[in-house]
Amino acid sequence: MFPRGEKNEAYQEVFTGISYLAPLVDESLPVSVSHVTFEPKARNHWHIHDGGYQILLVTEGEGWYQEEGQPARHLKAGDVVVTHDFVKHWHGATRSSWFSHIAITAGTPLWLEAVSDEQYEVTE
Repeated sequence: MFPRGEKNEAYQEVFTGISYLAPLVDESLPVSVSHVTFEPKARNHWHIHDGGYQILLVTEGEGWYQEEGQPARHLKAGDVVVTHDFVKHWHGATRSSWFSHIAITAGTPLWLEAVSDEQYEVTE
């Protein structure tokens, strides 16, 4: 439905595994809208959104979303996640499935530490 995009080299240092990024709107807007695709086991680092929020609209596959101190939430196509300002979280694919979502993001993402293999393995 949406393009996979190019290999996500611009943000590779804050992702574990391989992901793809397809911006969907003009960068001059005060909000970013992108289609993000994760290969199996790929995930982004823990992060927060400073002065904004993030909405994830899951389009394909299966993935995980976790807020700090909470159990991971299993995601599938049609699920919606809303992350509020300054909530530490991560998201990515399951071990056996590709995972794609539309990310609608306002504010500045502040990237933190990687999700360790030990943290990730608890999700399944």
